[in-house]
Amino acid sequence: MRRIPNPPQPAALMATARSFGNYDLAAALADLIDNSIHAGASWIRIEFDPGERDVTVRIRDDGRGMVEQELIDAMRPASANPEADRDKDDLGRFGWGLKSASLSQARVLTVVTWTSSGVFAARWDIDDIDAWGMDLFTGEEAASLIAGDGAGATGTEVIWTRCDRLFDVGVNATLDERLNEKISHARRHLSLVFHRYLSGEKGPPLKIVLQGEPLVPVDPFMVNHNATQTLGEERITVRDGQEISVTPYIIPHFSKLSVQEREALGGDEGMVRNQGFYVYRNMRLIIHGTWFRLVPHGELSQLTRVRIDLPNHFDADWKITLDKSDAQLPVSLRSRLRDIVRKFGKRSTEVHRRRGMDIDLADRAAIWKRNSHHGRIRYLINRDHPMIEQMLDEGSVAATHALRIIEASVPVEQLVRDSGVDYGELVQPVTDSEEYEALIHACFLSCVHRQGSMPTLRQFLTFAKKIEPFASQWKYTESFVKERAIAKWRLQE
Repeated sequence: MRRIPNPPQPAALMATARSFGNYDLAAALADLIDNSIHAGASWIRIEFDPGERDVTVRIRDDGRGMVEQELIDAMRPASANPEADRDKDDLGRFGWGLKSASLSQARVLTVVTWTSSGVFAARWDIDDIDAWGMDLFTGEEAASLIAGDGAGATGTEVIWTRCDRLFDVGVNATLDERLNEKISHARRHLSLVFHRYLSGEKGPPLKIVLQGEPLVPVDPFMVNHNATQTLGEERITVRDGQEISVTPYIIPHFSKLSVQEREALGGDEGMVRNQGFYVYRNMRLIIHGTWFRLVPHGELSQLTRVRIDLPNHFDADWKITLDKSDAQLPVSLRSRLRDIVRKFGKRSTEVHRRRGMDIDLADRAAIWKRNSHHGRIRYLINRDHPMIEQMLDEGSVAATHALRIIEASVPVEQLVRDSGVDYGELVQPVTDSEEYEALIHACFLSCVHRQGSMPTLRQFLTFAKKIEPFASQWKYTESFVKERAIAKWRLQE
């Protein structure tokens, strides 16, 4: 037997590195922010400079920077052993993050870094790699690569050029249009992934400025909202006496939120897809919106979110991927986490379903009226409710008969039997935010019908606040009208 060297072809491997992981712009930027955090940065600035046929991206921080050998090591492909012990604050693992994240978006990666020892820069160019040759710059030549001034005493600037995957050649849209959409998505993603750093959970808040605008933390649990519930932290010992932290939250029903709060909680895919476990490593969000097949996604549990905090030496157990976009639940934890979910799942269902309303309030139009005559109690549909009144005014005999059928068919005996069960099991029909917004629009049409003309904003809000279900869910109603519907309906103040 002979042992012979058989190294990979440099250019081929570096080109292949562009497809390591599942990077989009947001995920690629997140990997670089990880490096800045580990370098002790207090601020990170991300700038996009579109040219005629390219985009230059610069990610600068005020971290401790690197000396020449540290930079060479950082730019080396596979610069770390994923099985080696790491510093507890290290957010990396494979030694590919800087390279694969950057090259997933650009064909040229340049890193400039400075300390009291001087300024150094290194560059990989996908189209100019020969025998692992990397360009290295020092002194004034390296300093000339830094954009603008105000570099500070120490820091690092990552520069992407020939950004072919940001440019999207062949797409029928302007460069600004394509870039703005990706930047907008990156803003939402980074505000969520690093929300605990941005809010200063365990120290001074990290400042991240993207295209001139500071990121605002998006807390998926809304821990400071007075309607958020939690069962408290549980700690699970997994191996060698080490622990993970599990904290379940029941977030507020949408009627307790403003439109912006609901959209922040819902993200790009809505409230239902964002229920589930939120797995963090060193306060950095890794994966969210999954139940790891322990329980199904469903509307009635859309208020349930569980925070899991992992130290970084559990990466292998959870099979955290190179791009930090996925993880797998260890088999040893499945039964324990399923028990935790079951403990508070019923409470989440109750919060979402128990949206009953008092029908005896004199200052608003209820949907049902309680009629008591000679000791007999009946529940009748309130024909003075403006939306029901509008329907009847339109002269449909079928509508009148339909209301009478509904009143005559109230399942009284079943309701009496159900009154003996747990109150949380006796519920109102579920109304999600999209259904509710359609009802607000119907309420607006009813207001126009009753008034005989287009109402002002104040007139419509006064109208809606006096009828159900809007009066009982006023915070969301008012927010939606002012922030979304006013322009659509062209209401005057």
